[in-house]
Amino acid sequence: MTDAALDNALADPAVFADDAQIYGMLRNLRREDPVHWTQPDGFRPFWAITKHADILEIEKLNDQFHNEPRSVLMNMEAEKNFAAMWGGPDPKTGRVSPLRTLIDMDGEDHRAYRGLTQSWFMPVNLRKGLEARTVELARRYVDRMMELGPECDFAKEIAVYYPLHVIMSIMGVPESDEPKMLQLTQELFGGGDPDMQRKERDPNTNVIAEFFMYFNAMTAARRANPGEDLATVIANGKVNGEPLGPVETASYYIIVATAGHDTTSSCIAGGLKALLEHPDQLEKLKANPDLLNNAVDEIIRWVTPVQHFMRTNVGEPYTLRGRTIEKGQALMLYYMSGNRDEEVYADADKFRVDRDNNRHVSFGYGAHVCLGQHLAKMEIRAFFKELLGRLDSIELTGPTSRVKSTFVSGLKTLPVRYRIRPGA
Repeated sequence: MTDAALDNALADPAVFADDAQIYGMLRNLRREDPVHWTQPDGFRPFWAITKHADILEIEKLNDQFHNEPRSVLMNMEAEKNFAAMWGGPDPKTGRVSPLRTLIDMDGEDHRAYRGLTQSWFMPVNLRKGLEARTVELARRYVDRMMELGPECDFAKEIAVYYPLHVIMSIMGVPESDEPKMLQLTQELFGGGDPDMQRKERDPNTNVIAEFFMYFNAMTAARRANPGEDLATVIANGKVNGEPLGPVETASYYIIVATAGHDTTSSCIAGGLKALLEHPDQLEKLKANPDLLNNAVDEIIRWVTPVQHFMRTNVGEPYTLRGRTIEKGQALMLYYMSGNRDEEVYADADKFRVDRDNNRHVSFGYGAHVCLGQHLAKMEIRAFFKELLGRLDSIELTGPTSRVKSTFVSGLKTLPVRYRIRPGA
């Protein structure tokens, strides 16, 4: 593969959907050029960071490497469209959009906004307020498998709905609006996939504008009639004594509403696929349920639903493995590569439910570590505990496919045949 072909592949959603191709390329980069200057056609260039240790190093240096102005990879056409949509880049930050979610913030700004909801997602509060609910919902969706059985498309009919219902319940979104939230999330994260990308319903709207319209109405409702849900906390939150502006409020909802379920559903579907493709590990886990905590982290490492984040050097030139990263240059942190790093994981390309000390980077690290990581683990653990406790047999019945996306991805299809016992 030529250098140009490699660089184009490293930014190609279709390549990311091909496990053999993308993991093979990343394996070679870890070995031969782990800090790789990358210049794909149609993109602004960046450094491809593929080693686990280097990802951690960059993410520890929050003052040197910022999420703004380029938190995720977009081609120049997409950046231009965002700039046109929002009236051009901010002259101070260079952001092409005021869609300021937590992943787009740095420093004191990020800490202040994150602090509004952080207590909701702490383990002690999750156990107190949500653990019983996740167990109840896990039972409901395994029961749903029984109703659909003996066959179903697990990715489409089960995995997407269980985490969706959990996070929407927390936010206070009515169950009747959950299909709308699912569709908008898939359109947002699946823009590079013909099966998932938005089919314009109204030429004057787009997926972000539709999110904004929905959540602006929710903000008005919660300010008029506060409740006990997370939407009330966001709608009435203050930073530095001032209420959140309409863009910041809607942006906050969007990151919680989308990342709060899509990544977890990807782990649940991808985790089941891994168990089906490694039947010895499925039997080991069924025989020893005490391995479930280890298995949850191994599923998250193996799937890596958030495949990358970007950082930009805002300080002095920085040297990494002999390469000089100049001020203003961007880095693409390939989480999916760090999670297969042979220097960190024994048998890195093997799925092992008994893997100990799983230091995966799926949730990020440092100031931007995933706010919902404990909730995600709770949901995955509850679902597989319920499913494996009732499962007599299960097998794949056809090919699977992944969402074509460089950012957030998971299975689109997972057809299975199974026998499940009724719950207690």
